[in-house]
Amino acid sequence: MFYLISIKDTIRILPSSFGKDIKEEAKEIIRMEYEDLVLKDIGYVITVTDIVNIDLGKLLPKEEGMFSRCTFELLVYRPEMNEIVEGKVVEVVDFGVFVRLGPTDGLCHVSQVTDDFISYNSKGGMLEGKETGRTMTTSDLVRARIVAISPASRSKAGKLGLTMRRPFLGKLDWVKEDLAGGPAREKGKKKEKEGEAVAEKPFGGKKKGR
Repeated sequence: MFYLISIKDTIRILPSSFGKDIKEEAKEIIRMEYEDLVLKDIGYVITVTDIVNIDLGKLLPKEEGMFSRCTFELLVYRPEMNEIVEGKVVEVVDFGVFVRLGPTDGLCHVSQVTDDFISYNSKGGMLEGKETGRTMTTSDLVRARIVAISPASRSKAGKLGLTMRRPFLGKLDWVKEDLAGGPAREKGKKKEKEGEAVAEKPFGGKKKGR
């Protein structure tokens, strides 16, 4: 989930920035310091959205620049257990698919893609369902649920485990099909039509006399 959070920190503004827009200079310094980091209990920092407040600052002996206490807002992404997420498939491998979720990726193991038996088509770069014939490949839009989160480091977000084996999860095209009745209903309609056609067809030819 995405959050806007406020943080206070002390930044150093170099003499080369004196006389310029202090908020813009502070924003650039904070961007270089925070963006693309993973902060414990906060999340993956995407960008600095605003400088809320910045103090006048202090000059310290034998230190270059001015040290100012600054309050600023960050846009962060923090994955949560059982959260429903949507993303794009960026890679298909024999053991599953990697899904892009904002600033990080999640892995959906092949066993968690669907209830159908799945096989990997290496030539087509896709996963194929044995009974449904449904396929999943790169650039497909999917909906999944987060079921595992591994610890994050300062430079990398934690790895995410996903599942699509629940109602209204999976490839978004599949969800639309399911809401409309699904492939099973279409097969049923087809069989009904075939049955009607057989019923309308005359049985046998002319009766032969004895």
